[in-house]
Amino acid sequence: MFQLGKTIVSEDIIEKDFVCNLSACKGACCIDGDAGAPLDKAEVKIMEDIYPKVKPFLREEGIAAIETQGTSIVTDFGDFETPLINGADCAYVIFDEKKTALCGIEEAYNQGEIEWKKPVSCHLYPIRVREYSEFSGVNYDKWEICDDACSLGKELQVPIYKFVKEALIRKFGEDWYAELEKVAENHKR
Repeated sequence: MFQLGKTIVSEDIIEKDFVCNLSACKGACCIDGDAGAPLDKAEVKIMEDIYPKVKPFLREEGIAAIETQGTSIVTDFGDFETPLINGADCAYVIFDEKKTALCGIEEAYNQGEIEWKKPVSCHLYPIRVREYSEFSGVNYDKWEICDDACSLGKELQVPIYKFVKEALIRKFGEDWYAELEKVAENHKR
């Protein structure tokens, strides 16, 4: 672990390789598991605001889940998440013709309907950020459904922090990312 400003960062994000391999996993991270995508408080309001423009991109069962549970939910621990369809798929999941899970929010963004790409937790994956009172923990969330992404990342020699560069800059800023690059470069030596 190392510290960058008000973050404590796992060395895994500079040591491990990762490149999403959607053709292999079919977007399993959006349909497996028992929780929705983590949201921060500001994103809860964004989700409410964009829903009317995102709704046309969603599946009927996703719309039903959102209209029953809300555009976000509060967990037993007081955290915010996206709602799920029957405890499985994220309510915002859609599928392409190859049955690959995609994000309905991101599709609305790609089509120019909204200016917000998707929750930062999704954009950052496989990195998870945990907020503490004095700092943020930045960790690699290793999950066996991403083994093909690890293999592809190793083959292409792309460390996690480079794969999620845009999302890390979105979350922490350009200066923070530049410092991360310096740490990574010094770590190689």
